[in-house]
Amino acid sequence: MADHDYDDGNIFAKILRGEIPCHKVYETDDVLAFMDVMPQAEGHLLVIPKTPSRNILDATDATLAPLIAAVRKLSVAAKEAFEADGITIMQFNEAPAGQSVFHLHFHVIPRKDGIALSPHSGRMADNAVLAAHAEKVRQAL
Repeated sequence: MADHDYDDGNIFAKILRGEIPCHKVYETDDVLAFMDVMPQAEGHLLVIPKTPSRNILDATDATLAPLIAAVRKLSVAAKEAFEADGITIMQFNEAPAGQSVFHLHFHVIPRKDGIALSPHSGRMADNAVLAAHAEKVRQAL
């Protein structure tokens, strides 16, 4: 498979099809946002397009426009919900750049001054905590 081919077996595609559950925060016809199950900080969200796109390198402008608008909207809500001092937004393209799930996604991470990001350890957070965090963001929207 070439680097730019989309694999519809990736975990985010499975989430979009309802095959894997997630803690949804926000959804439109174009975008889905949910809690990262391996958060690097309290309130770590993922925002993905519903259109199959491997990453930003193959995404169309029509995919990116509602996606980036949702990233901004969710950044504002997450900052408020978690009383954060700032927001880190990360987006990786291809494995050498750190991409590990090959469906376009943005990480939206509330940050507090002086607190470092936790490593993306592979350990999943408690479902009750993720559900409560999702509700906090929904309330701030």
